[in-house]
Amino acid sequence: MAQFKKHYTREEARQLLPLVQQWLEELARVRSLLRGYDERISKALGVGDDLGGEMIDKHLKCLAEAKQILLRFRKREIQVKDLDRGLIDFPAILDGKEVFLCWEKGEEDIEFWHDLESGYAGRERL
Repeated sequence: MAQFKKHYTREEARQLLPLVQQWLEELARVRSLLRGYDERISKALGVGDDLGGEMIDKHLKCLAEAKQILLRFRKREIQVKDLDRGLIDFPAILDGKEVFLCWEKGEEDIEFWHDLESGYAGRERL
């Protein structure tokens, strides 16, 4: 029995790559902002400063934005395996078996797959 409702062909996954790359760039931007806010909040808490509403408000807005971007992946059942590396898995059927088409930021095309359990270490060329 399949774990996923949506299965991508290689071509369908390829067509989504520009969008996936855009979402990863948006996530990188938001994560960078979050790190900055986290540092400032930690420093302020460490010295007992009153943070005021603006800093917390910006932090919460960034968290909400990150959640919305991740939801775009989730709604399409696209798996985000590693945000730092931009490692993405698309559920697919290959030779009658449910697998992941595997793509990493910087790769020009979807050229690898692995079974659901093995992960990146089990990548094989399509």
